Amino acid sequence: MTSTDIRVSGAAPQVGSPRRAWLGLAVLLLPVLLVSMDVSVLFLAMPTLSAALDPSAMQQLWILDVYGFVLAGLLITMGNLGDRFGRRRILLGGATIFGIGSVLGAFAPSAGVLIAARALMGAGGATLLPSSLALISALFAEPRARAAAIGVWTAFFAGGSAVGPIIGGLLLNHFWWGSAFLVNLPVLVVFLALGALLLPEHRAGRGPLDPISVVLSIGGILPLIYAVKHAAADGVAITDGVFAVIGAGLLWAFLRRQRHLDDPLLDLSLFRRTGFTVAIGSSTIGMLALSGLGYLGSVYLQSVTGRDPLAAAFLSIPAAAMVFVVSMGGARIGRRLGAPVSFAVALGTAAAGNLLMLGIGVDGGVGWYVAGSTIAGFGYGLCFTLVSDVAISAVPPQRAGAAAGISETSFELGNGLGLSLLGSLVTLVFRSKGHFESTLGETLAHGDAGLAHAARAAYVSGVHAAIVVAAGLLAAMAVVALLSARRRDDTAPAPR
Repeated sequence: MTSTDIRVSGAAPQVGSPRRAWLGLAVLLLPVLLVSMDVSVLFLAMPTLSAALDPSAMQQLWILDVYGFVLAGLLITMGNLGDRFGRRRILLGGATIFGIGSVLGAFAPSAGVLIAARALMGAGGATLLPSSLALISALFAEPRARAAAIGVWTAFFAGGSAVGPIIGGLLLNHFWWGSAFLVNLPVLVVFLALGALLLPEHRAGRGPLDPISVVLSIGGILPLIYAVKHAAADGVAITDGVFAVIGAGLLWAFLRRQRHLDDPLLDLSLFRRTGFTVAIGSSTIGMLALSGLGYLGSVYLQSVTGRDPLAAAFLSIPAAAMVFVVSMGGARIGRRLGAPVSFAVALGTAAAGNLLMLGIGVDGGVGWYVAGSTIAGFGYGLCFTLVSDVAISAVPPQRAGAAAGISETSFELGNGLGLSLLGSLVTLVFRSKGHFESTLGETLAHGDAGLAHAARAAYVSGVHAAIVVAAGLLAAMAVVALLSARRRDDTAPAPR
């Protein structure tokens, strides 16, 4: 990152001590783990949460993915704000907002309030990811140490989404569903206390923020997502087309505006580099599959096989452990095979693991779920650990900050797309198979044994369809990664 000065103010120490730098990294990992974990922590809580708040089918989807979409929509904007007003200041302020949203969510009296709380948490979380990654560069001046620190950061970011359901299951075994939010508070208190002491202030010389770009980017994403959700929950209507057209028009205007700004929110020229584009595409598709099938699998383990949240959480441990371990060591594989081949191997392995999960059924198949999700976890871990490094190394140094913001946005966008698109697909199949007017949970609550079995079978059919779609997307992206290897001038790291 160029045009950057590190200003130390307040209690923040001067950077230079390796020990202090690694302590600073440990502090930065706290919000990273929370932000990524909160995408998936509600997966296991949805059945009990639904019983308490009685959300509609559309509200259930919004509860799960409004967090990810607000997060994705604001990441680039908040990264720009950090450049202008100070990364540490934005980081600590965002942690406070995240905490307020957590308290509001824990005690939400209705589905609408919970959706608003999740949106507030998304806004707070959007300040945490880009600022934490940017501060690693301020803490670690030596390139090898900085690369190792980014690898650890990526492992915690990728691992957080995988361990979220496990932590949620452990909490739900002892407490009510709101505990999945309150667990954030002690971690945030520790972060706010230590962050002011161990983290340096960091600013980059940037031009003024363009508010029109901010409005266009958020205003384009949300109408499109609303159209998808409404069509899946209640059938296609004229209003869905209207919202889709509005969203597409605003996004087109946003992209057009970025081409004419001297300091755009989204630098579109980065996508002319094949290596950068492959990395962003891989992270988006990978997180789409991981988050979508992770949620659907959690519902399957509870509502179809009849397991309680804790038992379902334990069945997710092998996959979570695989994601984390491979994320820590995946960079070595990338150096040996090269980025395009490594991405292809990672995405292909994830696709194969997902296809193994087609063995799940109403009366059995849990072993197929565990084996498939664990194999897929290897692919996800390898893919995610490569993304940040490849995305940044594929661009000139002066664009590294913008590249980091885009890579983080792709992760969160993939999370939201997985929950909305794959979740909507399952809802469509579920309703078409059995002509059910309500959700799976509502149908099971009726107590009719025959109806319950039919509902479970319809849900499994929907999950099978989602598995095939996710595996197909992963395989297609793997082919794109392999083809990109032929363009060596674009896939090689930019001169630094």
